[in-house]
Amino acid sequence: MNLSIVIPLLNEEESLVELHDWIVRVMQDNGFSYEILFIDDGSTDASWSVIDTLSNSNTNVKGIRFQRNFGKSQALHAGFKAASGEVVITMDADLQDNPEEIPELYAMVLNEGYDLVSGWKKKRYDSVLFKNMPSKLFNWAARRTSGVRLNDFNCGLKAYRKEVIKTIEVSGEMHRYIPVLAKSAGFSNIGEKVVQHQARKYGKTKFGMERFTNGFLDLITIWFVSKFGKQPMHLFGALGAIMFIIGFGLALYLGIDKLFINKTGRLITDRPQFYIALTSMVMGTQLFLAGFLGELLTRSRKNQTRYTISDETTNKL
Repeated sequence: MNLSIVIPLLNEEESLVELHDWIVRVMQDNGFSYEILFIDDGSTDASWSVIDTLSNSNTNVKGIRFQRNFGKSQALHAGFKAASGEVVITMDADLQDNPEEIPELYAMVLNEGYDLVSGWKKKRYDSVLFKNMPSKLFNWAARRTSGVRLNDFNCGLKAYRKEVIKTIEVSGEMHRYIPVLAKSAGFSNIGEKVVQHQARKYGKTKFGMERFTNGFLDLITIWFVSKFGKQPMHLFGALGAIMFIIGFGLALYLGIDKLFINKTGRLITDRPQFYIALTSMVMGTQLFLAGFLGELLTRSRKNQTRYTISDETTNKL
């Protein structure tokens, strides 16, 4: 199979038929063998009924339904697990991503050797104040922190080599950082393509301003995991050792000062430096132990899957 098209959605009943017809037309025009995977992330409208109808009329359409809303990352995880195409395309269900971009994305992965190609919505039709400016700030921070040189991390339109999506694990709200996860997994040939962004035709966006706050918190998480996730001792152990040495040195100074210099001066426990030294040594010891325990957990869970979706939570077509 040439293509698996994974489409996570939440309450998009109005756009699904139009999106399906558009994708099918592109697939037929280019002679692709394909499957369309609609991932219904707990919709409360008639989205699942529409997917059911589309599946009955087109055997290339498959659906996975969550009993409640788990989030876009979990929807993508389920779609990646079910995908079988040589190249996997992800796109949003709101018609803001253009299916006409798919053939060129497919060619960049298959013929030009990219592991992942991310769309770049260079010209956007969103609010400048509430979406464009925060998005630019977010992308700048993501580039500086991750080292992945993309202009638009959060574009839903992406193309992946099959091996990429079968290797990485998308959990929490890490869908924004799939290119970073791919790079950390050893897939370094990451490209970008300017894609057409279209104004929303139906409904309203499912993401509020909190996505940017969550995005920056997730950015810190992914930076830490990619840099120290496999060797937490390098961070916690180093910080712990530095703090313990500072505290021990200060305590040693206080002891020498009391024994040999200011013998008749005030008690060591009356001096604030004593409590600083004590706190530093205690915190340093705790940080060192945290790093040591982190190393043990990392080694013991190395071959375990961190996230799974139980089949009991989903319906499949």
